[in-house]
Amino acid sequence: MNMAFDKLPGAMALMASTALLAACGSGTPSAADNAAQDGAVKTAAAEKEKCFGIALAGKNDCAAGPGTSCAGTSTVDYQGNAWSFVDAGTCEQQGGSLAAKEGNEPPVPQQG
Repeated sequence: MNMAFDKLPGAMALMASTALLAACGSGTPSAADNAAQDGAVKTAAAEKEKCFGIALAGKNDCAAGPGTSCAGTSTVDYQGNAWSFVDAGTCEQQGGSLAAKEGNEPPVPQQG
């Protein structure tokens, strides 16, 4: 495998290598190539969750509610209706919320 792919997480490396193989092949990915890439994308997405209230201003992955649209649009740190992707199962440990919340209080990580 290419040395540049060695530093990528598994699903990302699979997607990158699949794309590289498709580009080097006939130019048109096969149904098997597309299925492998779709599976890798779904696996990567399944390993993440939306976590509200943890992003710094302008560093959110997306947002919800009035005054925001999407990535990079949060206007204050810890905006309660702006979210960032985090590893599945870690949001609440970081003091975030799995649903939009009121206010912009800094997250309080859980002890334990």
